[in-house]
Amino acid sequence: MAKRPHVLGVVLAGGEGKRLWPLTRDRAKPAVPFGANYRIIDFALSNLVNGRYLRIAVLTQYKSHSLDRHIAQTWRMSPLFNNFVMTVPAQMRLGPRWFEGSADAIFQNLNLIQDENPDYICVFGADHIYRMDIGEMIAEHVEAGADISISVVPQPIEEAHQLGCVEVDEKMRVRRFLEKPSSPPAFPGDPGKSLVSMGNYLFNYDVLCKVLEADHADSKSRHDLGGDVFPRWYDKLHIHAYNFMNNRVPGTRDSEIGYWRDVGTIGAYWRASMDLVSVTPAFNMYNEDWPILTARVDDPPAKFVFADRESNRMGIATDSLVPNGCIISGGHIDRCILGPRVRINSYSTVSESVLFEGVEVGRHCRIRRVIVDKRVKIPANTVIGYDPESDRARKIVVSPEGISVVSTDVVFDPS
Repeated sequence: MAKRPHVLGVVLAGGEGKRLWPLTRDRAKPAVPFGANYRIIDFALSNLVNGRYLRIAVLTQYKSHSLDRHIAQTWRMSPLFNNFVMTVPAQMRLGPRWFEGSADAIFQNLNLIQDENPDYICVFGADHIYRMDIGEMIAEHVEAGADISISVVPQPIEEAHQLGCVEVDEKMRVRRFLEKPSSPPAFPGDPGKSLVSMGNYLFNYDVLCKVLEADHADSKSRHDLGGDVFPRWYDKLHIHAYNFMNNRVPGTRDSEIGYWRDVGTIGAYWRASMDLVSVTPAFNMYNEDWPILTARVDDPPAKFVFADRESNRMGIATDSLVPNGCIISGGHIDRCILGPRVRINSYSTVSESVLFEGVEVGRHCRIRRVIVDKRVKIPANTVIGYDPESDRARKIVVSPEGISVVSTDVVFDPS
């Protein structure tokens, strides 16, 4: 029986998340809540852990307190087998400076990787929503004889210009990496699609050390893996593109194959959230064969109270995710995702919205296409999401798609 390779997971969780403002005002992007009970980083970590890759370093940087606490309270492994999920802050081992890019973040932590002496290093982003059997990517990497593999997913060519695109030959060998190109290269297997980088990479150990040391020595480099490191090595190393459409996770329906969402903007975050609430969701949170893991909290069951049809005081939730601790007290929610311990009071209607933990909506409110941050109290008779100019006048951020975001610093008129 072949020996299982020693794989170290490195999750890049240090991004500032400017495009998700104001949800990232007080937290790192990977710590932003998603899907009622989860944080965005839980998806990358769940993919590693479900694949039995149980030695993981999470590189943090900006506003990491919430993220550090979540990982410390949730992602605890057995020390009996030297398994771990550990957060690694910017240690400034090379001088008083932050990480200057994805390549620099890993280079500054080469000592950690060298201590592990792994066969392969999975370098994954922390801010995407997807399920992936990483073992299948590793197997294809080994079979192809690759030095580096980049996980890619086909996207409509007219939309791919918003992301990093990968140009390949017929054997899926990478020839170019193009950051947000005006004319994305066509995928040889489907000219209507372009291959988009998922921000997930697999390196042979010796190769990773070599390419990072060369990048560090280049004073002109921006120290970005896609933009600076890979272009230097296309002709010298075998860089393979792994097609995510070929990945098969246990328990996944055919309609979910290839599901991957970058939730880096308010609009993308809201759309991915709405993917969860359909009768047949685009992303199924209920797959017991490959669960998304997170903290278990001892909240009481969700409660729906009042059934007064005559006065329309009824606690109702339709096409929504409602976790433990929530109370729908005479209000109606439709196509919503609630965090734990949310309360919707009588005669209020909330639709197509995401409410984080501890939000309370007062009576007679009307809320539509809104994201509300943790523990915000919305006073009675408040209307949000129906008039963008009115929302902006109250210092509520409104995205280009018309999604209103109520942050913790919004002050409502007490009248």
